[in-house]
Amino acid sequence: MKYLDEYRDPVLARRLLAELHATATRPWTIMEVCGGQTHTIVRQGIDELLPAGIRMIHGPGCPVCVTPLEIIDKALAIAARPDVIFTSYGDMLRVPGTSGDLLGLKARGADVRVVYTPLDAVRIAHENPGRSVVFLAVGFETTAPANAMAVLHAAASGVDNFSVLVSHVLVPPAITALMDEPDTQVQAFLAAGHVCAVMGWTEYEPIALKYQVPIVVTGFEPLDLLEGILMAVRQLEDGRAEVENQYVRAVRRSGNAAAQDAVRTVFQVTDRTWRGIGPIPASGLALSAEFAGFDAEQRFSVGDVVTVESPLCIAGDILRGTRVPTDCAAYGRACTPRTPLGAPMVSSEGTCAAFHNAGRGLEM
Repeated sequence: MKYLDEYRDPVLARRLLAELHATATRPWTIMEVCGGQTHTIVRQGIDELLPAGIRMIHGPGCPVCVTPLEIIDKALAIAARPDVIFTSYGDMLRVPGTSGDLLGLKARGADVRVVYTPLDAVRIAHENPGRSVVFLAVGFETTAPANAMAVLHAAASGVDNFSVLVSHVLVPPAITALMDEPDTQVQAFLAAGHVCAVMGWTEYEPIALKYQVPIVVTGFEPLDLLEGILMAVRQLEDGRAEVENQYVRAVRRSGNAAAQDAVRTVFQVTDRTWRGIGPIPASGLALSAEFAGFDAEQRFSVGDVVTVESPLCIAGDILRGTRVPTDCAAYGRACTPRTPLGAPMVSSEGTCAAFHNAGRGLEM
């Protein structure tokens, strides 16, 4: 495919691997903070081709996976109402809540619809003035601008039967929380290129300085990741701790100003609970006071939902990078893509799904 094959060139990949082997003189541990990067690393076997001692840790980079259980249970409670049309991206429909998922609720008759943009949900609300239409607004900084634009469009158009159930999370506070853990093993990060395409990388610079940890903004193709790992290893070998940009074709230091303006207009920073990890201060977005009328959580009074996680699931350890899916007794047995116990086995960016799809640790 034009403009894609060049980032999958096996000759260049071998050259980058040879340079990595020549550069690394000691063990290093690097975390990628993006589920898309995780899937490329595992699917292509990049982690198995690295020099001995270079270890990749798969971090909390799957926005579906870190959406807290209470949000899923609130979504289920709202979607079950007969007066509601509940809309979501497709990857959220099979994320398990305490007592089921949105796909199961749809099978039992709830009006749950998959949309491709939040503006589709606004259109559905406009076409159905007698019903409430809710969009499940989750994700990192990458999806926040589109969700902000949907709220702005609904407000400007007077579509007052539209609301959003918000669970946006922010990457820099999560990196800070990981580095503050006393047993952290992370020595460098690969930052998510799509997040930085929106926000730039200025927020990462004080983190690199404070913790003396290299951060490399990286793309998602095999050559992107090999080059990003090489750039991180060079910094580690040189004793440097800087923010560097591998993803130069898509990311600028300042990011996308128009997208940032939309996010700041509609949302405000708030504390957020990450599924499997727990509360992280100032790590999420919530609707600002000006747009509180579009808050589905308030509109449907679902603030008192009680949640219960599966005792078999070790998703929290996997999201923190302290364990891998094959450490889980349920992996590939009680927990599969068809019968998931936790979100990392459901999402297209989940680490457990990446391992399972690649056949890692499965009896053949």
